[in-house]
Amino acid sequence: MYEKLKNAKVLVTGGAGFIGSHLSRRLLDLGAYVVVLDNLSTGDKNNLKSCLDFPNFDFFQGDVNIREQVAHVFNHEKIDYVFHGAAVVGVKRVEEDPLLVLRDIDGIRNILELARVHGVKKVVFCSSSEAYGEPQTLPEREDGPINPNPRDPYALVKLQGENLIRIYAEKMGLPGCSLRYFNVYGRRQATEGAYCLVMGIFIRQRLAGKPMTITGDGQQRRDYTNVDDVAWANILAAQSQKVGRGEVINIGRGHNYSVSELAKMIGGPVVHLPPRIEPRATLADNSLAEKLIGWQPKADLPEWLVAYKKEIGL
Repeated sequence: MYEKLKNAKVLVTGGAGFIGSHLSRRLLDLGAYVVVLDNLSTGDKNNLKSCLDFPNFDFFQGDVNIREQVAHVFNHEKIDYVFHGAAVVGVKRVEEDPLLVLRDIDGIRNILELARVHGVKKVVFCSSSEAYGEPQTLPEREDGPINPNPRDPYALVKLQGENLIRIYAEKMGLPGCSLRYFNVYGRRQATEGAYCLVMGIFIRQRLAGKPMTITGDGQQRRDYTNVDDVAWANILAAQSQKVGRGEVINIGRGHNYSVSELAKMIGGPVVHLPPRIEPRATLADNSLAEKLIGWQPKADLPEWLVAYKKEIGL
């Protein structure tokens, strides 16, 4: 089933990050030659420990937003497929420096132009459910309305990336697609630092014996998607002959939980903080993912959390 990727040389940008490291290992298990490019601003080479013993693995430290550093990789490796996940991450990071995320547009352009010049077979772009902004309808469908908050440059950059993927596919002949991830969680998710996401924050607080901090009333709902399911979605998208013309595809569990429900699953006291601007709910319609790439999510959050809490001693 994965013969296209066996012995293929694939570039994973942001590969030392949470999602990228899981994807890199899955690709290695399938027999691909994996090249990771990461500037290690939020990624960590420790995430790639299980990859280092593979002879078909290589790592470049570099910034996708600097063309010369991306070109160095393409000039030294004959890349067949690109999974572009390198980006500014973390709500707090974007709130503190909202213009920083705009540099990611340079990185998307660098990847696409170099992929075009070097004859890459397909680019899979890591987008986000944030592109929907405050949902107008639930569940969210790829052909439905989008309403990004203009004060949220992260969502606007993801939309710009999706548009560039489509333009390069339609006008430049570079096959590509975009996957909109919904609230990814799993092993190796960040629990330290100021920029981790809600589940990582809750886990860190409970391990430290502190109450979990909930912004607002806690009734905001999120579609939590396991990182292993997300990694397989990328692999299926790269393989599928049905995608490559700039399609945008939701990758979510198709079920949502409130932040208060998440805190209850983890267990422990909570405190409430003032609300912040954020979508009230996210919920993916996965029918297009099933139709185009044959993907269905497998992991279920409550069941996964029971096992994970035992692992970490909660």
